[in-house]
Formats: sequence, structure tokens, C-alpha cells
Amino acid sequence: MIYRYVKLLFELIFYSHEKYLRKKGVKIGKNCWISSRDFGSEPYLVEIGDHVQITNGVKIFTHGAVWVLAEEFPDFDSFGKVKIGNNVYIGNNALIMPGVTIGNNVIIGAGSVVTKSIEDNTIVGGNPAKKIGNFNDFRMKMLQYNFKTYGLNYKQKKAVLLSSEDDLFIKK
Repeated sequence: MIYRYVKLLFELIFYSHEKYLRKKGVKIGKNCWISSRDFGSEPYLVEIGDHVQITNGVKIFTHGAVWVLAEEFPDFDSFGKVKIGNNVYIGNNALIMPGVTIGNNVIIGAGSVVTKSIEDNTIVGGNPAKKIGNFNDFRMKMLQYNFKTYGLNYKQKKAVLLSSEDDLFIKK
């Protein structure tokens, strides 16, 4: 029994999020960046495509809210698979409910509660998450703010950013 807990503790401390989730049965594509391990009680019902970023605090649920039916139906249990397409960004603390399919080229805003499936090329946000934009429009808008610093080290990036004019930065 103690061995089991030591092994679990070892995995939690030393395994990357991706390695840990793969061990739990999550199907994960190529070139993903995953910063959460909270994939419900049935993580093997989650499938993630290629080039997906799942940020801190994201929770993916696969189990339905069955507690309220347990007295009347003691053997009742319900589940929903979650499928995440390719080229998807899921912002901090988003919640993905059971049965949701997320299409390709999707951005989910931080703190969103995704209760319904999301079509390709969509940006959603809020509680419940609603369509707030189009991926292609977002891409065109953001290209004007490209500093081309990806791959630079900390000092190089800092030098570029601190020497740039204010009108080159994103403004809200």
C-alpha cells in the first residue's frame, strides 16, 4: 500500500504533465504544451490534437453530475468524452464540461466555462462560453504586433521590447 502512494507521489513530482496524462490514458497529439493535470476521474476519455496549449488551472470534466440522482437510481452513472482539435489555445482556469468537442483553430478565453461544442476557427469566452470572434480575423489583427522575438534568449528579448516604440504594443 505504501509503495502505491510513493509511486503516485513520484509520478506527480517528477513526470511532466504530458507524460503523467499519457500514463493515465489521455491521447495527446504532437507539439502540445500542457500545464494542467486536472482531466477528471476518467482522463482516458480525453483526446487532444496537435499543437494544443492547455494553460494553468484548466479543468476537463468527463463525469456527469450524478449525485443528485443516486438515491433514486443507485447504479446511475454518466460520462462524456472530450475531444480537442488541432491548433487550440485554452486560457487559464477554463472549465471544459463532459461531452464537449473543440474544433481546430480555436481560442478559449481565460476563465471560460465551455458547456457546448465549439466549431472550427472560433474564439469563445465567458460563462457560459459564447462566440466572441473569428480565428482568421484574430490572426490578421495580431500579425501587426509581431515582434519576432520567439527563440531569443531573455536578454535579447528584453532589449528588443524595451527599445520598441509604444505604438508597436497591443492596446485595449
